[in-house]
Amino acid sequence: MMLTDRHADTRAQPLLPQSPHLRRDELAQQQSLRQQRAFCLTVGQLALRSLYRELQLYPKPGLVSPVDSGSHADMDVVTFMRSLFALRHYFIRITQAGMAGTEFAVLKQLGMDAERAMLRATAGINTHRGAIFCLGMLCATAGYCHARRMPLSAAAIRASLLIQWGDGLSRHMQDRAVTSHGTQVAQKYAVSGASEEAALGFPSLFELALPRFLQTLGAGRGYDAAAIDTLFTLMATINDTNLYHRGGLAGADKVKTSARQFLDAGGCATEDWRERAISCHSAFIQDKLSPGGAADLLAATYFMHGLSYLR
Repeated sequence: MMLTDRHADTRAQPLLPQSPHLRRDELAQQQSLRQQRAFCLTVGQLALRSLYRELQLYPKPGLVSPVDSGSHADMDVVTFMRSLFALRHYFIRITQAGMAGTEFAVLKQLGMDAERAMLRATAGINTHRGAIFCLGMLCATAGYCHARRMPLSAAAIRASLLIQWGDGLSRHMQDRAVTSHGTQVAQKYAVSGASEEAALGFPSLFELALPRFLQTLGAGRGYDAAAIDTLFTLMATINDTNLYHRGGLAGADKVKTSARQFLDAGGCATEDWRERAISCHSAFIQDKLSPGGAADLLAATYFMHGLSYLR
């Protein structure tokens, strides 16, 4: 049987070669996606490592460490490790969302999902609520800057955070439910909380904590000493709603006074700094005081320092 002309034409139709330009574009796009995924993974790992370093640090007055549970009877280092494992995907996802320049409502939902995962892992214990918010926003901003070929400097991160999500953060601060401990404390004692700190571009992080961390490092006193000096600087300065909730005005004042005394005596530049920090730790435990807000900002300091080495 003879083939019709139509069949013959179809059979003989040569396959058109793919344009080398299109092929190169596809390969470039695939490489770009791989690089973006790798960056998000790196940032997510940095966030977890920053929280882990804060957890491992000792002595941290009133706070959980591998040595003891500080002022907390309901959590220990294992509780925190469970929480970190539950958050391992969150920081990657919020970095990806930041790359896309997504609206604040999406970032907020990712944070709420992460908080639920944390509470499931810890049987309802709040280990990292503040860090989910603070570090989450910093991860998103790092993604935003990287996708637009902007430097990952402290100045660029802070400016981009305010430009891209400042309005959303301000509304978040105003709309927060009054049922949270932080909001109740802020209203009762007329102090600012984590939401206001974020809406202002984390001034305590960028203007106090990070400069002090770099100052101690630059003096050659080591990573742990830099972290302790930074923690005490934050304790002496910020209005930590965790402290007002646990110890009222007297407790918050005691923490600030103790931290200032530690710093005025030379901080970690003195030979006996560890003994003085442990003494402060014992005093905080006795009064059940825990500067959790300062710990969150210390983790953020670790994160920003590590971020400066990424490209």
